[in-house]
Amino acid sequence: MFKKNTKHLQPGIFGFFNTLPEQMTKKIEKSEEYTFYKLIFCNIDENIFKDLYSDKKSRPNAPINAMVASLILMNRYNWTYEELFKHISFNILTKIALGLDSLEEMPFCTATLFNFQNKLNDHFIKTGENLLEQIFDKLTEKQLKTLKIKTSIQRTDSFAAASNIRNYSRLQLLVELILRIYRVLSNKDKERFIEEFKPYINKESSGQYIYSLQVSDIPHELEKIGKLYYWIEKHVKPLYKSHNIFKIFERVYSEHFSVIKDKVKIKSNEELTSDCVQSPDDLDATYRKKNNKVTKGQSVNIVETAHPDNSVNLITDVSINPVNKDDSKVLHERLDKLKEKTPELEELHFDGAYGSEENDKKLEKYNITPVQTGVRGKKPSVEIEVEQKSNTEYIVHCPLQDVTSMPTRKRHKAIFDYTICKKCPLRNDCPTIKRKSYRVFYFDHAYYLSNKREKMIELIPVNRRKIRSNVEATVKEFVHKMPNRKVKVRGAFKTAVFVFMVALSVNFGRIYRLNPG
Repeated sequence: MFKKNTKHLQPGIFGFFNTLPEQMTKKIEKSEEYTFYKLIFCNIDENIFKDLYSDKKSRPNAPINAMVASLILMNRYNWTYEELFKHISFNILTKIALGLDSLEEMPFCTATLFNFQNKLNDHFIKTGENLLEQIFDKLTEKQLKTLKIKTSIQRTDSFAAASNIRNYSRLQLLVELILRIYRVLSNKDKERFIEEFKPYINKESSGQYIYSLQVSDIPHELEKIGKLYYWIEKHVKPLYKSHNIFKIFERVYSEHFSVIKDKVKIKSNEELTSDCVQSPDDLDATYRKKNNKVTKGQSVNIVETAHPDNSVNLITDVSINPVNKDDSKVLHERLDKLKEKTPELEELHFDGAYGSEENDKKLEKYNITPVQTGVRGKKPSVEIEVEQKSNTEYIVHCPLQDVTSMPTRKRHKAIFDYTICKKCPLRNDCPTIKRKSYRVFYFDHAYYLSNKREKMIELIPVNRRKIRSNVEATVKEFVHKMPNRKVKVRGAFKTAVFVFMVALSVNFGRIYRLNPG
């Protein structure tokens, strides 16, 4: 049964603040933990989690605000679960941060905290709602209003969050799945199917199996494994189809093999996509290779305020995406929500990875000026710039001429004086099309938007041209909690828990440093 935790609002007669020396209570009131209690703990809306619990009269839930706040503290200080509970048990300041009033009081046990996170995950799978994201949004909205932070200018960046998984080769992944399938079999079935599994179970691990192979053996091994997978599909899967391992098996089987007239065909490496299963321990992890560096896991995108007048800037939006998803697509999906959360947004700074025709259209729709700090692709030898004069008329600039465009049936065209073009030293590299008596340049509104985005960095005041680079410091606040750039968990949802808790911690830390105590 759902019940809000309001016990902390009525301190006990024998609680900390009534029994500790006055000098100590004054220090506590200036502490980071007491500020956390007032700023974060007291503002966690427990009603958001109401649907996780029964509406019938039964045993009440553990205090939700204490569990959410504990997850924030845990990620803020990089504690393990064991360290978290040690601090809750014996650290007075930690107890105060969680609204506890005595040494004896424990708000929940380890199993309760794990079950709470499982409930959040189940709710996310069922509804697509991440309730921790709602907590982040509500707390941030209140902080922005209270501190009167201007949200009209913001900046965005992303970083890879590699999953805490082993890096399997293709062959090792296929062998690992065979070993795991064998382990779930009953003793009777292990004896019954021993001949089929024998070549693989003689080794202690998938790694040991493939280390004994020569490179020249691999194609033959893949062929053997394909036949075994086909046999497992026919004879073993029907007996254990409800087991989780066979959900993984079905996906891996379809990704690596195809069956044509009862014959198994091995898919080539080129046919495999970056969405293929990277590990049986993390089905959400995808594959990306960038600058010769391989990442298997998720990508995190963050947006924060960046107005020069702000005394402090806060993270306003966080999203977790497959690591192989392009930044421009991520931005396109988040713009609606970002504008909804911060309707004052007028200027967004980002790097070259975010620019796209689709984003230009959506940014124009929301009257958001895009400021891009880098341009993808090769810079043209001759730049043709376009300036909008009206809905149907544009001024087109080349190095020697400025002409007014005219609309065609589907596009716009600018006609340049050929006598001037003949004298231009750049004429051989010019993107305009040569006609008998003139040169013409065709373009559409999307070209204008793209051109405007790429040139905007030169048009805004100098003091705003390097705004985007500061977001990289925010990225570091996340990354330094990830040893070797790996999160300590597996799966998209657990990564999301880490990211939202760190984002809340980062915002809190900035506010506390602005006005400590």
